[in-house]
Amino acid sequence: MIDVVAARALTPGVGNVAHFNNAGSALPSSGVLSTVIDHLRLEADIGGYEAAAKSAARLAEVYASAARLLNCAPDEIALVDSATRAWDLAFYAVPWRAGDRILTSKAEYASNFIAYLQVAERFGVQVDVVPNDGLGQISVDALRQMADERVRLISLTHIPTNGGLVNPAAEVGKVAAEVGALFLLDACQSVGQLPIDVEQIGCDLLSTTGRKYLRAPRGTGLLYVQQAALDRLDPPFLDLHGARWVAPSRYEVQPGARRFENWEYGVAARLGLGAAIDEALVWGLENIRDRVYALADHLREQLTELPGCQVHDQGAERCGIVTFTLDGTPADEVKARLAAQSINVSVSRAPSTRLDMTDRGLGELVRASVHYYNTEEEIAQLYAVLHQG
Repeated sequence: MIDVVAARALTPGVGNVAHFNNAGSALPSSGVLSTVIDHLRLEADIGGYEAAAKSAARLAEVYASAARLLNCAPDEIALVDSATRAWDLAFYAVPWRAGDRILTSKAEYASNFIAYLQVAERFGVQVDVVPNDGLGQISVDALRQMADERVRLISLTHIPTNGGLVNPAAEVGKVAAEVGALFLLDACQSVGQLPIDVEQIGCDLLSTTGRKYLRAPRGTGLLYVQQAALDRLDPPFLDLHGARWVAPSRYEVQPGARRFENWEYGVAARLGLGAAIDEALVWGLENIRDRVYALADHLREQLTELPGCQVHDQGAERCGIVTFTLDGTPADEVKARLAAQSINVSVSRAPSTRLDMTDRGLGELVRASVHYYNTEEEIAQLYAVLHQG
């Protein structure tokens, strides 16, 4: 179980706000904060390169922590500056050929879909969207029927940016293995919110951020690349970190996932990411998931009691992201009303997941995303502000 009192005591921001924007950027702990600040002070005292050298052992430990988090080997981890960078590095490393197919879901994030369309134009790749099942998640049966030998990549957002659902990633992984396709999982909203085991899921590639449910600093991200998939990929760019210049006309890439990294990065932020991962591992991802899911269910129950409020979450498994609308009240107005009482939520609009939200007749949603340091009392505060209307 999560010791909520202890968790809040280690989270300075809870004294200022009721933070329900964890799917945007969660509140960091005091441990993460001090890790980042201490290293920045060290850089100021002795120099940036010198501080990095002094922290080399701790930097190496970040890979080991990330590997424990995802159940993989440390050399299958690349540390990057965002989930978008991680996803792009993986996606654009696929050696596309005319006639290749991409299979994806209806709730894909806009940035991902733009990339699909770009390679479709550039290489003659076909993009096919798998329909949802009756619960609003990707239909595994339809995916299996659509998959064939031309499918180069199955690309799936594990938890879409809105809608609350958790897509059945492990079942998708089985289909990818059946047809020999690469499987890229966008786990931006799931890593840190629930246990993630890349071996059990069967993904070849996984991207995620630090700033959301991991509670790490902004400007941090992770890319997992299965060792067996490396020979099927060509990093979209290399520098003297991702490869070695061994002769005037020859270079050699790094043997593992670090070929996807580049030489310059924020050391303080990366150490903060490691501290955040270690804290999540100490709390236990099963414990975090259970607490988050329970709070989200409680929030949904409260919202359904509000006159004119509609909850729009889907899926057989529903996570810590809760989306809703209030009849006659624009989402931005709801957000502003709550912000005036120091309650943070966010707004999701159709362009973020265009196919899914358009099909559902939704233009915008209020998104309240809970974390384990949130409380039932904070949910009651949110309810009271909305009820006063």
